[in-house]
Order: sequence, then structure tokens, then C-alpha cells
Amino acid sequence: MFDTSRWARQSGIRSVNVGEIRVSYVLDGMVQMHPQWLGGSAAQDFAAGTDCLDREGYLAGSVGGMLIEYGERRMLIDAGFGSRRVPAHLMPHGLGRIDGGSLMVSLRQLGVGPGQLEAVAFTHLHDDHLGWAAQADATGQVPFSRATYFASEAEWGWWRSGTDPRRAELVGKRLSVVRDGQEIFPGVTAWSTPGHTPGHTAYVVESGGQRLIAFGDVMHSPIQFAEPNWGSANDFDRAQAVASRRALVAELGDEKTIGFGIHFADVVFGSLTGDEDEPGRLRWQPSV
Repeated sequence: MFDTSRWARQSGIRSVNVGEIRVSYVLDGMVQMHPQWLGGSAAQDFAAGTDCLDREGYLAGSVGGMLIEYGERRMLIDAGFGSRRVPAHLMPHGLGRIDGGSLMVSLRQLGVGPGQLEAVAFTHLHDDHLGWAAQADATGQVPFSRATYFASEAEWGWWRSGTDPRRAELVGKRLSVVRDGQEIFPGVTAWSTPGHTPGHTAYVVESGGQRLIAFGDVMHSPIQFAEPNWGSANDFDRAQAVASRRALVAELGDEKTIGFGIHFADVVFGSLTGDEDEPGRLRWQPSV
């Protein structure tokens, strides 16, 4: 019996196998999103009929990263929010509080130290994905001491122009620009999915005839599969964001493909299926 409370709580550590590759959700914390932030009153009305809302009326979201393990090699996609918390009254309209701080503990629970990661690939460079990768200690060292960072050229140029030069230097000295279709790790390929940010990138994991798409903020909540036109209020280019969501829906239509939604409460791994109650609409089916 599926525990429906998982739709409205932050995730635990969850893992799936993609052929010979092991992928795990690495929890850092949580974020709250108001449905109207995603799709106005229509999304609000739809969400009210689901199990996705927490006690405060927000869509519950998780914050973290995805660990990829292939043999003795390891990499991370996105790096959480970092060791900090922001209360709801300081967040942009439509968002509740956001808490980080658990990513290093979560990695240790998975038997991995941050210094073992050879790469950290970013879907985009918003703070809740860059997180620990730009958080230096008193000596100026970041936790991922051996890792090469990956982000698209469009993303890097856009983010660098608007951030603190010290943070840009911290990230830039480790950064390698990734191209659409480039393999950055065995079985892991970049897929350009712009819209939420100028250079947003998803990552496709393939092994043994199976496939997983880590799609970052192409989707923020499972409710968006009901209507891909619903996008977040901070999408950089809304038309591009809709196009990327529709492209993602098409790719997830492959029965051998599952998705990873980094903010999807405690249902981060899943696949698409038809909605029995509303023919023509799609719903997210948790995989684990």
C-alpha cells in the first residue's frame, strides 16, 4: 500500500538502479511552493484535489542532489542549498521557507565522502542547486575537493554576470563548460532544456537498455504533468520553459525511461502514466 503522505513531505534517501549504474537521492532539506506560483488559480484548484499540499497549503518540495555511482566512480548532479535556512517572510512571493544543511550527512549515510566525487554537474545555478559547491570553509576550500564542475556555457555566462565576483571565482576555477549531447561520466549525457534559466540542462543516465532523466527545474512539482503550461513564476523564458516541459513529457513516454524530479517531495523517482480519473491527463507514478 502506497503511503500517500509521501506526496506532501520531504524525501528520505531513495535509490534505484539504471542498468549497472546506481543513482540515489541525496537529501539536503526542504522548500515550500505555493501552487499559484506554478500555475495561478488553475494550479491552486487542481492541487487542492490532490495529496500534494502540506498543512500550510504549500506544495512540499525537497532540496538536494542525485548521486551517481558506477563501479568505484561517483559524481553528483546538483548540490543542494547549503548549510543555511531562509524563513518564508524573506522568500519571494509564492514560496515558503527553504532549509538546507543535510547533504553531507546524507552522503555519509550512503557511504560516500565529498572528496570521493569526481564531478558535480549542475542543471542550473540557482542557489538551491549550486548550494554546497559554492560554500567554502575558512581556508577557502569547498567540500568537493576533487570534483570538476559542469554547467552549460549559456548558464555560466548568465549566472556569472549577476553574482558576487568572489562566488564566481570559487565556482569558475573548477568549471568545465558542458555541451548538449556531451557525455560527462560513463552513461551520463547532457541534454539542453532551456527556459527556467537560459542554460538549464537535464542529464540523461543510460545503462543496460534503461534510462533515467534528471530534469532539474524543468518541472518543480508532479502536478505540472497534468498541465505542462504551468510554469514557475521565476522562469526566465516562459515559452522556452513550456517547450522544454513538453519535450520532457515526450521523452518520459518511453516505457524504459524514468525521471528524477529533484523537488518532488518524497516521490523523486517516477514514471508517467495516464490518469484514470481524467483521460488525456498524465500523472506521476513513483518508482520507489
